[in-house]
Amino acid sequence: MKLANPAPLGLFGFALTTWLLSLVNAGFLAGTSIPIVLAMAFAFGGTAQFCAGLMEMAKGNTFGFVAFCSYGAFWWTFALFVKFFAAGVPAEAVGWYLLAWGAFTFAMWIGTFALNRALFLIFLVLWPTFLALACANLFGIASLGTIGGYGGLVTALLAFYLGAAEIINEAHGHTVLPIGAPSAGFSPAAHPAE
Repeated sequence: MKLANPAPLGLFGFALTTWLLSLVNAGFLAGTSIPIVLAMAFAFGGTAQFCAGLMEMAKGNTFGFVAFCSYGAFWWTFALFVKFFAAGVPAEAVGWYLLAWGAFTFAMWIGTFALNRALFLIFLVLWPTFLALACANLFGIASLGTIGGYGGLVTALLAFYLGAAEIINEAHGHTVLPIGAPSAGFSPAAHPAE
C-alpha cells in the first residue's frame, strides 16, 4: 500500500504560519494582526504540521517526524503563550525560549546536510532567524526583531517552494521544480548504517 507523502502538508503549514508572523515581525502588519497568526498557529502550523510528523513516523522518516512534530509543537506553544500566558513574562525569558529553538534548529540543520538542498536552505535561514529574534528579546535591540522578521519571510518562501515542489513533482511524475540532490559526501549511500 502506497502512503501519501505528508511532507507538503507539514511544509505548507510551517510556511504559511511563519509568513504571517514574520509579516508582523518585519513591520508589514501591525501587532493587532496577531489573532490571525494565533488561529493559523493552532490549526495549520500546529495541528496539521504535527499530524504530518506522525505520518512521517509511519513512513520511517525520523527527520520528518522530529521536524514536523517539533515545529507543530512550537506553534502550539507560541499560540498558547501569546493568548494565555504572556502577561508579565520578561523579554529575557522569551529570548531564552527563542534561543532554545535556535539551538534545536541548528542541530536539525546539521541533519539536512544529508538531505536535499532546498531543505538545507530552509534550516540554514531558520536558525539565524531564531537567533536574531532571541537576541532582540535578550538585549532589547528592536532592529534584530525586524531582521528576524525578514529571515522568517525568506524561510517561509523556501518552505513554500519545497512544499510546492513535492506536490508538483509527484503529480507530474518528474522533476518540474528542482530541490537539489544531497552533497555527494553527505549522501546516506556514502555512509551506510553499521
